[in-house]
Amino acid sequence: MRPDDWQLSDDVDDFLARAGDFLRSRPALHNTPLTDIEKLRTRGADARGAKATIFGRLESGGEICAIFYRTPRGYLSVTPLSAEQAGTLAALLAGSGYSPSGVIADHDTAAAFAKTWQRHTGVAPLPFWQTHLYRLGKLTPPQRRPEGRGRVAGEQDHEQVVRWCRAFCVEVGENASVGAIDAGSWDDTRFADRLFTFWESPAGIPVSMAGSTSMVGGMVRVDPVSTPAHLRGRGYAGAVTVEVSRAALTAGATDVVLFADPTNPTSNALYQRIGYVHVADFTGYEFPYTAPEAS
Repeated sequence: MRPDDWQLSDDVDDFLARAGDFLRSRPALHNTPLTDIEKLRTRGADARGAKATIFGRLESGGEICAIFYRTPRGYLSVTPLSAEQAGTLAALLAGSGYSPSGVIADHDTAAAFAKTWQRHTGVAPLPFWQTHLYRLGKLTPPQRRPEGRGRVAGEQDHEQVVRWCRAFCVEVGENASVGAIDAGSWDDTRFADRLFTFWESPAGIPVSMAGSTSMVGGMVRVDPVSTPAHLRGRGYAGAVTVEVSRAALTAGATDVVLFADPTNPTSNALYQRIGYVHVADFTGYEFPYTAPEAS
């Protein structure tokens, strides 16, 4: 693969016109690029960092076989590449003076990119994120559903949604979102465009919550799923996940996906019990900035 097989652009509309079909061809695997790039398209220059975003597409034989883009937080998000392709991309960007905060991709792509990036820049990558990607197969509600019902959250629930999202971010170490929430910048969080659903007790008290993205390319991502610690182990998370998954299918989604922390066996087992099937593993590496020494 030659470096000039990568076509770079800063025009989101032109990029989607050329690469949209490729992204929609594997909506489960490409779920994050689909939602991220759609948000950049709809928010335009109002999206934080939108003017600094760069897009790239890898073409071979007139067909697009991979893409990358720089997220508003500066990370490079890349669709699956071979080790050689990932290395070539890292060398191309390093030689062109680009300085991403890190890389997020399927595990093998991220590892190959980070290795080459270190070789060309001397910056040692630091792993900061790992996750399992699941896609819904046959939805299988638990035989013993907890008492209560699902309810779509409304405007009157906003404060509780924000509070629970913050608690979720604290628990998983998502510090950037915590900072944005604390600064009153809800619209700058990844949760601002979600539809949220509560599982309520028979008394009408919310006991668990799940969010879901708008449908893009037939795909809906369930994110986040959160139950207060003192209410766990009662089946509420499973019930609310089934609720939002069924709603996505009813709305016409062909791919319903979610991410799960590999270190949480309880949530992974739960998602598999209700019909989610493991698709891939994803990894994120940070590239710490080192200021040049004073002369």
